[in-house]
This record gives sequence, C-alpha cells and structure tokens, in this order.
Amino acid sequence: MKKVIFFIGIWVMQWSHASEGLVAVESQFDVNTTAERLVEVLEAKGMTVVSQVNHAQAANKVGIELRETRLVIFGNPKVGSPLMQCAQAVAIDLPQKALIWQDDAGKVWLGYNDVDYLKQRHNIKGCDAVITKVKGALAAFAAAATAGDK
Repeated sequence: MKKVIFFIGIWVMQWSHASEGLVAVESQFDVNTTAERLVEVLEAKGMTVVSQVNHAQAANKVGIELRETRLVIFGNPKVGSPLMQCAQAVAIDLPQKALIWQDDAGKVWLGYNDVDYLKQRHNIKGCDAVITKVKGALAAFAAAATAGDK
C-alpha cells in the first residue's frame, strides 16, 4: 500500500509541475530517437550539448526500475548571457534543459522550462525581445525533435 501511495504522489507531483512552468510536446518517436534528434538539431543550430543524463540507466544500476527518462542539458552564451543580463538569477535555470520521457501509457514526451514561467520566477522586466527569441528557439528545437523532418 505504501508503494501505491508513493507512486500516486509522484504522479500527482509530475502533473502539478507540468502545469507550473513545463512545456510538454508529444513525440512521434521513442525516447532514444527523440534525444538523438534533439542533439542533432541543437548542434546544427550552434548550441553546445553540455551533458546528457540517462535517469533510467542510472536507476537500473541501483536496482530501481524506471521508464525511459533522459535529460539533455544545452546552451549557448550568445543566447543565455543576454537573458542573464536581464535578471542574473535566471542563471540557476541555465543552461537550458530538455527532459524526454515515456509515460505510463507508452507515450513519449519532450519537456522544457516555459520561458514565461522563468520570466515570472525571476521577475524579468524589459527584455521581451530576448524572451521571445528564447521561447521561439525552444519551441523550434522541440518541434524538430518530436515530429517530421528536422
């Protein structure tokens, strides 16, 4: 019973966070392919992929079963630095991250921080052009990784 309550709690927390600052886009590909496509498009657009974390693989190493869950950490000072000039505390949320996971229904999702959420969280004012640029770039990266041609 404790396990059931724990997993229900995790599920509720996952979806409550989804409504608080996470943009999630369904992918037509599996987790691995979505991650590969994301890395390809990021590198093609001049982003540096800082790291990738395979949470499922790490969990398996300690005997915990976890559906595919991959984190891609990426950035470019030409994009992130102007955002930090607007509000230096936004650096806590940089470099950018994309989370790719398979849900319990077998659907694959790519999620990233909603730039409007970051704007609110860090009280960013007077930087609408930078916010719009970052928002557009993240949406384009997600679209290229999750559907159709890059």
